[in-house]
Amino acid sequence: MMKPERLDKLLSNLGYGIRKDVAHWIRRGWVTIDGERATSPAQKVVADQVRLEGKELDHAHGLTIIYHKPLGAVCSRKEDGLLIYEDFPERWIGRKPPLSSVGRLDKETSGLLIITDDGQLNHQLTSPKKHISKTYAVTLDKPLSGHEKALFASGKLMLETDDRPCLPAELNEINETEVTLVLHEGRYHQVRRMFAAVENHVKTLTRTHIGSLSLSETGLKPGSYQTTTPHELMQLVTRSHKP
Repeated sequence: MMKPERLDKLLSNLGYGIRKDVAHWIRRGWVTIDGERATSPAQKVVADQVRLEGKELDHAHGLTIIYHKPLGAVCSRKEDGLLIYEDFPERWIGRKPPLSSVGRLDKETSGLLIITDDGQLNHQLTSPKKHISKTYAVTLDKPLSGHEKALFASGKLMLETDDRPCLPAELNEINETEVTLVLHEGRYHQVRRMFAAVENHVKTLTRTHIGSLSLSETGLKPGSYQTTTPHELMQLVTRSHKP
């Protein structure tokens, strides 16, 4: 059961505006609580009681997004250039706790990305102990040499500057320059660094799956998204069939 909190704090944390805005909306009669006009920004409420201009509050119990990250967009809020957050309603950017991508995809990587304000969900999806794999479609600059599959699966591959080897990963060859790679951890630029370690270069990189959830089944085009709940997402991700 949700704990009551100040009306102005609730609306501010959901990204609607600063507390001064809430006071203005109350004077205008735009905010109601259980159908009655709100009387003070300090009123203690729970989100389900509140309506703003007659509408329920937007994702008042948390926000989780399935997103098709396009090429050229960055996951950080601080870097220059196109930010992934520009594809979402502006109000979502002001939410507290803030939205965060579950494992970043770099600027030149596209594909399936989860964004959430739920820290527990973020941990479930990123911790190697939870065994949620990530699958990537990779186009290489040079043909495979033939030893990469065994090396990646061995659990002995050391990446430059790392102090422990990579967990075993599954490489599946489509042709000599196109592969899929299934990872069970998420290190910085890991796919690119793994192929650099075998003297190859990644030309294109797309995350196609998170666990059993595939980008193709979502039907999302680059830059588009759909909202879900942590429970629904984990059901999709942990289905028993293979991706």
